[in-house]
Amino acid sequence: MSQHPSAVAIETAGLVKTFGDTRAVDGVDLAVPAGTVYGLLGPNGAGKTTTVRMLATLLRPDGGQAHVFGHDVVREADEVRGRVSLTGQYASVDEDLTGTENLVLLGRLLGHDKRAARERSGQLLDAFGLTEAAGKQVKHYSGGMRRRIDIAASILNTPELLFLDEPTTGLDPRSRNQVWDIVRAVVAQGTTVLLTTQYLDEADQLASRIAVIDHGRVIAEGTKGELKASVGAGSVHLRLRDAQQRPEAAEVLRRTLDVQVQLEPDPVALTARVGGGAANGQGAAEQAARALAELARGGVVVDNFSLGQPSLDEVFLALTGHDTHEPKDEVAA
Repeated sequence: MSQHPSAVAIETAGLVKTFGDTRAVDGVDLAVPAGTVYGLLGPNGAGKTTTVRMLATLLRPDGGQAHVFGHDVVREADEVRGRVSLTGQYASVDEDLTGTENLVLLGRLLGHDKRAARERSGQLLDAFGLTEAAGKQVKHYSGGMRRRIDIAASILNTPELLFLDEPTTGLDPRSRNQVWDIVRAVVAQGTTVLLTTQYLDEADQLASRIAVIDHGRVIAEGTKGELKASVGAGSVHLRLRDAQQRPEAAEVLRRTLDVQVQLEPDPVALTARVGGGAANGQGAAEQAARALAELARGGVVVDNFSLGQPSLDEVFLALTGHDTHEPKDEVAA
């Protein structure tokens, strides 16, 4: 383990958790730099929440080691708890209380006197854009407002490490952007954030480094640029004139480029990776030009074409063979 705990917020080695015959976390190794957003990216059931619950001392590991700011999560659990805060996938505040009442109550439980608790409550409600809703019961809040009050409750006392477990699940785009802004503000104040998410754009927006986790194992780790570079130099994005020609276009791309082709939700769109050395050593631009020529030769009409860096979605598909929303067996933890 690190001799400089201030530089590393979390270190794990061979972390394991089993539930019956299911190995929910299967030898996870992590090194999370302090003062950053670190993303755990993977589908439901991949082991993300179980990993977080072990790091937050809510579950005891069945194998391996985990340290938070140099403190063992099993032997020094109280030291760890004094440094961390956890916002789970579901609101933990009392829906029958108002926003102010929730924060004041939690502030008093954390040791603030009544005046200090009300002052801190007001500061957070203002910072999170909830002042007008402060006197309303939380059960009348929108989904985005609930997530904001939940995160506010997690930082009444500024934690050194904040666990955010899928904080934007089910939110509309505007509410997601508001939560993202809050995460950036928290990190700017010096807090380390461990973010679990199945949303690739969320990891792309927020995380400095990302660990891709699948079936309880870390299958790739690095910066966004490193992960994208690992699966090829670029991607060809095509929009066809006729959706009925998409199967034919996909087959031409597979045959020409010798790569996996991704069919997009848009019925006339598809994507293929290029530049990874799969097509006779040609560069990305040469491969793309050859593919377009083959499509034209086959009578497939392309209305729009672009060549760019792979997305995290393509990275995940390349690494795992499925996307982050593929159903998986869940393990209750």
